[in-house]
Amino acid sequence: MKKETIFRVFSRLPVLQTERLTLRKLTPRDAADMFDYAHRPDVTRYLTWNPHPDISYSKEYLEYLQGRYAGGMYYDWGIEEKASGKMIGTCGFTSFNCSHDKAEIGYVIHPDYWGKGIAAEAVKKIVAFGFEKLNLHRIEAKFIEGNLRSRRVMEKVGMTFEGYEQESMLIKGKYVTIGTCAVLKSEWESQ
Repeated sequence: MKKETIFRVFSRLPVLQTERLTLRKLTPRDAADMFDYAHRPDVTRYLTWNPHPDISYSKEYLEYLQGRYAGGMYYDWGIEEKASGKMIGTCGFTSFNCSHDKAEIGYVIHPDYWGKGIAAEAVKKIVAFGFEKLNLHRIEAKFIEGNLRSRRVMEKVGMTFEGYEQESMLIKGKYVTIGTCAVLKSEWESQ
């Protein structure tokens, strides 16, 4: 995979559809919906970022992302529930390793939608996009030890748990152990 491909695809982020979701570019109009989940400590407990302090922070962040999208340097979709039109989280790629045709994905969902298969539905669509449109060989996802809910999402979409890296990241002033799950294109195609 080439960096030019990433730029070409993500500078014009395609809209993706699932049964219940529209995956689309985030916009500043999503500030209230983003703040609704991003300000909550229960949401950010297992994430690398702190809760948003106020809605203006969410709006400024979303405005900043517009330039990242335009430069093909932001790889997340907003997750919109079709039934309500509400943006209920994000899902996408956190990084690419072009030399090895692999990528890492990440996601966050509003807690009102936990346990309903929303995360798995979004992740499955992004993984399929990665293999079919970006021709990736491997897609992985990482989670902070203790976040079993996230690990279950990864395994539900066909990823295999590969193990833990002990205290491998410094997050919010504390070293945390990181688990990795992954799926290869050949495994995905045989499912």
